Amino acid sequence: MENYLVIITFVCSLIAIGFAAIMAARVLRTSEGTDLMKKISNSIKRGANAYLKRQYSIVAVFFAVMFVVLGVMAFAKLLDPCVPFAFITGGFFSGLSGFVGMKIATASNARTANACRTGLNKGLRIAFSAGSVMGFTVVGLGLLDISVWYFILRFLLHYEAAQITGAMLTFGMGASSMALFARVGGGIFTKAADVGADLVGKVEAGIPEDDERNPAVIADNVGDNVGDVAGMGADLYESYVGSVISAAALGVAAFAGDFRAMALPMILASIGVIASVIGSFFVRTGESTDQKTLLKALRRGTNLSAIFIAVISYFLVRFVLGAEMWGFYVAILAGLIAGVAIGFTTEYYTSDTYKPTKNLADTSETGSATIIIGGLGLGMMSTVAPILIISVCVLVAYFVSGGATFATRGLYGVALAAVGMLSTLGITLATDAYGPVADNAGGIAQMAGLEPEVRERTDALDSLGNTTAATGKGFAIGAAALTALALIASYIDKLRTIDPEFHLDISIMNPVVLIGLFIGACLPFVFAALTMQSVGRAAQAVVIEVRRQFREIVGIMDGKNEPDYARCVDLCTKASLREMVLPTIIAIVVPVAVGLLMGAEAIVGLLAGATATGFLLAIFMSNSGGAWDNAKKYIESGTHGGKGGSQHKSAVVGDTVGDPFKDTSGPAINILIKLLSMVSIVFAGLILQFNLIGFIIG
Repeated sequence: MENYLVIITFVCSLIAIGFAAIMAARVLRTSEGTDLMKKISNSIKRGANAYLKRQYSIVAVFFAVMFVVLGVMAFAKLLDPCVPFAFITGGFFSGLSGFVGMKIATASNARTANACRTGLNKGLRIAFSAGSVMGFTVVGLGLLDISVWYFILRFLLHYEAAQITGAMLTFGMGASSMALFARVGGGIFTKAADVGADLVGKVEAGIPEDDERNPAVIADNVGDNVGDVAGMGADLYESYVGSVISAAALGVAAFAGDFRAMALPMILASIGVIASVIGSFFVRTGESTDQKTLLKALRRGTNLSAIFIAVISYFLVRFVLGAEMWGFYVAILAGLIAGVAIGFTTEYYTSDTYKPTKNLADTSETGSATIIIGGLGLGMMSTVAPILIISVCVLVAYFVSGGATFATRGLYGVALAAVGMLSTLGITLATDAYGPVADNAGGIAQMAGLEPEVRERTDALDSLGNTTAATGKGFAIGAAALTALALIASYIDKLRTIDPEFHLDISIMNPVVLIGLFIGACLPFVFAALTMQSVGRAAQAVVIEVRRQFREIVGIMDGKNEPDYARCVDLCTKASLREMVLPTIIAIVVPVAVGLLMGAEAIVGLLAGATATGFLLAIFMSNSGGAWDNAKKYIESGTHGGKGGSQHKSAVVGDTVGDPFKDTSGPAINILIKLLSMVSIVFAGLILQFNLIGFIIG
């Protein structure tokens, strides 16, 4: 039976990819607008293509080196021979997800702007269809990778269930590695350009956002695609496959190698594809630019998808595991509800329709310092609700799944909660990915000199995109926390599988566990510091260049001469590619180094510490950044003096500080905490056999 269920997974992967192709065709049939709109869109497209080409050439070197390292370990019988190849496929599909998303985003930006000339609903439909291409490509490729590897390992190589999940966990490591490069590199690019464009253009020169006179304006729009689209696609791909595979691995451990427990998370994710397709048809709105009305339009689709999963998963659990296993259905339901709840709390703290962001905008009356202080406080306070939601979700999922009697079943329930939270990723990611498209559309409308009502419509979509992006990040970070807990359990199970005689002491009184805990707790802060400093250095270079062009190129401000846009794009490209390497290498080297020095028990402490502080830091940074951004948008809508006033300039400074918070460091941390676990699982055999503490004691 489980084999037929996995066939359904393969079929649903093709449905997702086919639906993405249909949505892409729908977008590409529409008009790009005027010749000037086409020219601007092509400039953005060329910059994004050039960046990804150079990024992937650098990442290819890393993957080649890692393939050799894993190959040597496989030859030494420390790894399964399939592991190096699974690592490569995970990285390839993660990168492909981002690439496809970037291609459709750059093809739909001018089309969205042109559609907004007719009406808001048409603009929303184009942007959302482009986001759907990204969302369904991610889930389609994820399920395709999982199902193909299952068939290879099960039917060609005749592996047992534990061997299958052990090998498949490695392509999660490949996906996470690619995602971290994409998120960090793209995040540095987009925020360096954004900060440079805002500080010199809006604050110093006093020109509007996305003004064609700003030398960094094309780089800013390119950054939206390589960071917020390509980076996000790779990020969510690894979250998706990581949750499914970690749940499958724990199912195998909980049910003594039963393939049905392994198949359940796969088929649950597959049903999510159907639910997302159905929900996507209900996303439509009228012509009102009111944020609550627009949010209602998007919520209609996501909520219907969640309800569909909530109903179908009951019958799925009953069919696959039996009626007596109803607790696992409650665990899935807990994950779904937790995802919706985290989304709501994120929206509450970041949307300008609620008090926190409105109050933050009020602080602009007394200058930049107070709006920065207010944003930091808002972000810190916003961590309370998500941590409580995740805690309740873990407790419910663990105990209803039988954790009080069988701990492994309880952990399987927690992993299923993560899959439940991400099961409707197709439509959830579509509501997130449409935001950068709307942002680009607004820039094109401004630079092409379209009618004022067009910019008003694109701004409404962009502001909504800020909220949905913040909600999507909170959703992804919550899922990352649950997945990371499941991966820690998978790591411990891996140790026991490799050496059943190994005595694992993970008590807090064990000094190596405590040291690992401290190191792990520190890692997200070091990672955030590195990425923030990278954005700062890259942004400084852009600021200097933009100032130089304003000073040396005569006639820019009068519109008589065109700025050198390509120079800013090239600066951002070089800086982001140079700066993305160190944070990613640290995420891979540190757990291996700690394990080789202090042993497998220290790794457990490291993973626990990184998960706890990483979850909180990611929520704090993402929500602070989202609130600063929407406080600026709220002021630009006409409150507190509107555009150009001192309050607006203070809000722009706050938004500038928040940009790397929400689009570089914050979302990359959720990849970090999962990659640490993936690396630890892959290198578990090496760490068990060779570690300094074990050598000294032995």
